[in-house]
Amino acid sequence: MKVLLASLTLFLLPGLCLGQDSGKPADSAKEERDRRARESAFLRGEITFDDLKFDIEKDQPFEREMLTERVESLHERTVQIRGYILPATLFRETNIDEFVLVRDNQECCFGPGAALFDCVIVNLVNGVTTNFTTRPVTVKGKFRIKEFLYPDGSGHFAVFHLEGVSVK
Repeated sequence: MKVLLASLTLFLLPGLCLGQDSGKPADSAKEERDRRARESAFLRGEITFDDLKFDIEKDQPFEREMLTERVESLHERTVQIRGYILPATLFRETNIDEFVLVRDNQECCFGPGAALFDCVIVNLVNGVTTNFTTRPVTVKGKFRIKEFLYPDGSGHFAVFHLEGVSVK
């Protein structure tokens, strides 16, 4: 019986048996550290596509009021963001000075109804160019909220712009 009780204790109460603080689960402490690290990076201008998210339904028209205060706080700031060069937006493979930076390299999520916060229009300045790669790149530059409309006026294809000064 004592062996069974000891086994159950080890199985059901690992935090207590390993000397961990039972007041806060290990996962929640890790999540808090991750949240603090993410916030610190954001304040330094190291953003991710998750920082650009806002509430919008698929095929819903964009309105500037949809943007969160967090997203609005990025306007005119120097930031760096990591993503992929969308190959469908390129006319050449070398000396590229403009492209669309996307969250991931799966083109399936782009096209009609794609999430507006999953892409950033990048224009490189001061003679900076890059070459196409299938690997992720980090672009640094001045971030702007800028609405890009389809030529027929049917809606927005992007709302974020980056005046890039480097691509790594």
